[in-house]
Amino acid sequence: MFTALANPQQAYKQAGVDVGITTADPHQLILMLFDGALLAVSAASIALDRNDIETRAQAITRANDIISNGLKVSLDRNADAELADRLAALYDYICSRLLYASLHKHRPALDEATRLLVELKAAWEEIGTHEA
Repeated sequence: MFTALANPQQAYKQAGVDVGITTADPHQLILMLFDGALLAVSAASIALDRNDIETRAQAITRANDIISNGLKVSLDRNADAELADRLAALYDYICSRLLYASLHKHRPALDEATRLLVELKAAWEEIGTHEA
């Protein structure tokens, strides 16, 4: 489903999340990307409640960067092209919902993005328990 990146640590850094990457395996890096995206969406949610436009925009930009430049980039089309394409489309959808939430102060769009990320993270965690 996800490719073993030539340099997963560099991809992780490019996505803007750099805690603990030196000791993490590729599976852990993906989980860390999900955590980073969820934290950014949570920050956007708090900023939405406070009507803090700048912080909301920064948090959503960060979440979109993690999703687009971390999670989406790590998809392995060689392992399962159809699944990778579907996940890529889902990641694009999540990013569009986040952008919509930012532009329209739309809580349901933020909540939907959070729910989708939580579900994807849970599935990824489940994969890890079967690999161990």
